[in-house]
Amino acid sequence: MQLMTFNLRFANPQDGPNHWEYRKELVVDTILRCAPDLLATQEGTVPQLDYLARRLPDYRALTVHRRVDPTFQYPTIFFRHGVLEVRDSGDFHLSETPGVHRSKSWESAFPRIVTYGRFRLTGQGPWFFFINTHLDHVSASARLAGARLIARYFSQRREPLILAGDFNEPPAAPVHREFVGPHRLFLDTWQAVHASEEDAATQHHFDGHPRGSRIDWILVTPPFRVERAEIIRYNQGGRYPSDHFPYLAEVVY
Repeated sequence: MQLMTFNLRFANPQDGPNHWEYRKELVVDTILRCAPDLLATQEGTVPQLDYLARRLPDYRALTVHRRVDPTFQYPTIFFRHGVLEVRDSGDFHLSETPGVHRSKSWESAFPRIVTYGRFRLTGQGPWFFFINTHLDHVSASARLAGARLIARYFSQRREPLILAGDFNEPPAAPVHREFVGPHRLFLDTWQAVHASEEDAATQHHFDGHPRGSRIDWILVTPPFRVERAEIIRYNQGGRYPSDHFPYLAEVVY
């Protein structure tokens, strides 16, 4: 099963030649070339997500549970129709009041949410949760508290888990340690097949030159086994679909 996380970069007019309108077709082309079975996107606004839904006919956006707010940037799950079936889904805010729309806590710069669905391969295999989030880019306290909220909520589930998203922290930082390590829920798919973090940064300035560290992750629990993990640097003549590289992992179970 192919899993992908992809920070789309919101439609920011200040991006000039890298504005969404000039790269949206490249985003679709990137997704189709990678052909994930499950796709976690971040920063998508409603028009961006609607565009993807129209241009990705083999996929369904998991939004049936959502109260749509046109001013919000949504982590969103797309799944391959016919390959996967979904039983239920939901969102909650990473705040002290998770059920309150646009709520934020712990000095978070923006409201942040987690979205999830319970999936299985169509007609076969065990059900599992696919979870997508985007942690705050400013407040370390909000990132850690949000991570703890996610871990606490899903640790009560019996089904296997896949957690994907933009965590805005490098591996071995507090958020990663909250999820990965001894007595923790998850395995990091990159670390399962790569011995080093060298050249693993997932951000750039629309120029393909990596900066920072690996902040886009896919984490899994048993019985998922990691076969492959790859940072996707696909571009067309030096034009990139986003200021994040998509990240792809292949798992079996």
